[in-house]
Amino acid sequence: MTSVMFSSKRSKPLMAAIFLLLGLLMSTIIGIQSIGVCYGTLGDNLPSAPEVVQLYQSSGINRMRIFDPNPATLEALRRSGIRLIVGVPNNDLQALASIPNAATDWIQSNVLTYTPDVDIWCIAVGNEVSPTNPPTSQFANYLLPAIKNIQSALLAAGLTQIKVSTASFSQLLGSSFPPSQGSFSDGVSSFINPIISFLVENDSPFLANIYPYFSYTGDSQNIPLPYALFTAPGVVVQDGNLQYQNLFDASLDAIYAALERSGGANLQIVVSESGWPSEGDPAATVENARTYYTNLLNLVKGGTPRRPGQAVETYLFAMFDENQKGGLETERHFGLFSPSQQSKYQIAFN
Repeated sequence: MTSVMFSSKRSKPLMAAIFLLLGLLMSTIIGIQSIGVCYGTLGDNLPSAPEVVQLYQSSGINRMRIFDPNPATLEALRRSGIRLIVGVPNNDLQALASIPNAATDWIQSNVLTYTPDVDIWCIAVGNEVSPTNPPTSQFANYLLPAIKNIQSALLAAGLTQIKVSTASFSQLLGSSFPPSQGSFSDGVSSFINPIISFLVENDSPFLANIYPYFSYTGDSQNIPLPYALFTAPGVVVQDGNLQYQNLFDASLDAIYAALERSGGANLQIVVSESGWPSEGDPAATVENARTYYTNLLNLVKGGTPRRPGQAVETYLFAMFDENQKGGLETERHFGLFSPSQQSKYQIAFN
C-alpha cells in the first residue's frame, strides 16, 4: 500500500486556497438564500394566493414578507418551505398595546393556527412609524408596548424561535453623511432608543426600509443617478478609510453607525424593503429598475464597507405592480412581476 503525504510547505498554501474557496462558496450560498420579496395585495387583478406561492417557488424565491396576516396567504404557505416575515398593520397597534389579551388573540389567530406548517421567523410590528412624521406619528406611543405584548404572547405560547421587530426607515436619521456620522435625529431618540434596547435584549434584528430611488428623486441635483443604481465607475464618497460607490451601501452603513451610537452596535440589520419603480417618473424606467434590482442582488451577498463579508438579508419591493395603491403613480409600478405573472426583468434568484 502506498501512502501519499503532502509536505507542510506545499499543503499550507493549498489548504489556504481550499478554505478561501469554501468561504467564497458559502458566502455566495448564504447571499442567495438571504434574498426575499415583499408580497403586497393592493390590486384587483392579482393572482390567487396559491398561484403567488407557486410563483415564488418556481422563481427560486425562498423568503417572503407580507404586510398583514392575510389568512388566504398564510394558508397557501403551508409546507411551502418559504420563510416568512408577517406584518402587524399600524392600525392594529393601539389595540395590541392597550387591550388585555389582544396580543394573545393575535398570536393564536395568525401564528399558532399556521405553525409549524408555515415557517414564520419574524413578526414586523408596525411599518415606518415615526413620532415626527404626521401620517404615522399617531401610532408612535403604541409601538413599543405593542412590540412587547406580541413578544410576551409568543413566549407564553412557547414560540421562542420567532423574532419580533418593527420596520423602520432612513427618515429617522438626523445625520447620514458621511455614513460614519450616521445618527438618529434628536426628535426621535426618545422613541427609537427604547426599541433598540428591546431588540438588543431579545437578539432581534433591526428592520430597515432603504430606497435609494427616493433619495435620488428627492435630491437629484446632488446625487448622481449612477450612484443610486450601483453603476458609478469609481468612488463617489470617501469616508475616512471607507469608500462608497453606491448609495445603498452608504445608506445602510449610516444606519449601522446610528445604531452603534444608540447602543445597538451588535444588531443585525435586515433590509425589509428596497426597490425601484418602472413607470411614473423620468427616473422610473424598466431599464433603471432592472439595473437596480440586478446590482442589488449581487451587492448584498458581500456586505458593506462598514460590515464587509456579511451577507445582508434583503427583501425586494415588491412582487407585483399593485394598481390600487395610493400616492404617486410610481407607487403602482414597483413590481418584479406583472399581475399576469410575467417577469419584468428576468432576474435570476437561484
